[in-house]
Amino acid sequence: MTAPKIPDSLRRVVLASNNAGKLREFSALFAPLGMELVPQGELGVPEAEEPHVTFVENALAKARHASRLTGLPALADDSGLCVAALDGAPGVYSARYAKMLGGEKSDQANNELLVRNLAGAADRSAWYVAVLALVRSENDPRPLIGEGLWHGEIIDQPEGANGFGYDPHFYLPDQALTAAALEPEEKNRLSHRARALRELLSKLSQA
Repeated sequence: MTAPKIPDSLRRVVLASNNAGKLREFSALFAPLGMELVPQGELGVPEAEEPHVTFVENALAKARHASRLTGLPALADDSGLCVAALDGAPGVYSARYAKMLGGEKSDQANNELLVRNLAGAADRSAWYVAVLALVRSENDPRPLIGEGLWHGEIIDQPEGANGFGYDPHFYLPDQALTAAALEPEEKNRLSHRARALRELLSKLSQA
């Protein structure tokens, strides 16, 4: 797909996240378009509440919050892991999966809980979900939304040293590797965020 012409008003965009892993991935994805992503923490923006039960509502809430406090366009994502045997959990609660049950908020704690909860489950199918929301202003009536799904399976033993979150346990049968064992360039091509970005850019080119 031909890269869309980016208007000058979108050359500098607040990234409504302070997650270093997401910043690396998104910066790599957006840099070729001439778009600079500034993490909200550098502009003094506190994290937004994420009270909703859907990815799209949370993404929009975070984007509007960052835009309101900076006066700049804002990009937010809400992403997570959905596991078939767990009725779609951890879903929107992926980042705080263990903390919600009294544990610590860390990738390791989340992964350990996931593996425990899947003990004995025959169905290990899972999918990463990413929803990107781009607002030109706080009250943008036509936010641009992109959604991407990345299907895989959950394995008990972690593999790979790249990535973050659930990547070491997210096995991709087509690649015979986990997401954490992929080279960053390959992950940026295949991931749920890359797929969401392609959909977002398609809409941006028509906006």
